[in-house]
Amino acid sequence: MNPIEDIPCDLTEKLTLGQFLKIANLIESGAEAKMVIADGEVTVNGDTDTRRGRGLAAGDVVDLGGHSARVVNKHEVQSRTTKNGEHQ
Repeated sequence: MNPIEDIPCDLTEKLTLGQFLKIANLIESGAEAKMVIADGEVTVNGDTDTRRGRGLAAGDVVDLGGHSARVVNKHEVQSRTTKNGEHQ
């Protein structure tokens, strides 16, 4: 099993499953996202989801073809980095 990659995302607006697949580099285009989602190849938190417009939240794990990515709020990542004294 491959490790789950944390993907920092702007969650101030709705993040859809189709958008996240592209952000996480699990697919290359919106057309490809539409196809793999409709074909039932994508799971969210272990459940198959065929809704491209499904909203995602921090902590959701998306899997496609054995590659997994977790939605992480980029503002929380920046906040933790600043508190630890590290620079991005």
